[in-house]
Amino acid sequence: MLMKILPVLLALIGLAGGGAAGYFLRPPPPEPEAAAAEGAAPAEGGHNAPAAEGHAAPAAHGAEAGHGEGEGAESLATTEFVKLNNQFVVPVVRGGKVASLVVLSLSIEVTLGSTEKVYAAEPKIRDTLLQVLFDHANAGGFDGAFTDTATMAELRRTMLEAVRTILGDMALSVLVSDIARQDSQH
Repeated sequence: MLMKILPVLLALIGLAGGGAAGYFLRPPPPEPEAAAAEGAAPAEGGHNAPAAEGHAAPAAHGAEAGHGEGEGAESLATTEFVKLNNQFVVPVVRGGKVASLVVLSLSIEVTLGSTEKVYAAEPKIRDTLLQVLFDHANAGGFDGAFTDTATMAELRRTMLEAVRTILGDMALSVLVSDIARQDSQH
């Protein structure tokens, strides 16, 4: 019995330790004055443009130089991505025993300027998302080909509905940045 529980306990301790290290070692969020100063660089015409026009949000650093023109640039400037601090660990139970653990990293796409509201509500958001993930696991959503496009789209939709009960329309989407399933050894 102990030999079956020990790997699960070690995995949970490792995940908790890694999550705690990530939480304490994460960089601090940028100060509003610093972010405004970065966004106030002179525009091509030589005059200062407002920070929200044509400049990507701090979380949208994936945009490359020269790609600020066109339809995609405006959507980058109006949203930001908030990575939730710790991973989500979801047990998959079969026959009253933990058959596997699913570990997810999630981010929430929100309207520009909503990051602090997300972090302020993060405990409630995490609780709500965990309940959605537990329900998904109990319905068999993490069995078989659990990363199937339709399955993942349904999970994202359900998580977004849950997050919107807390954040309202400022929540635009829930993104799964990492997902892994560790099956228990019998």
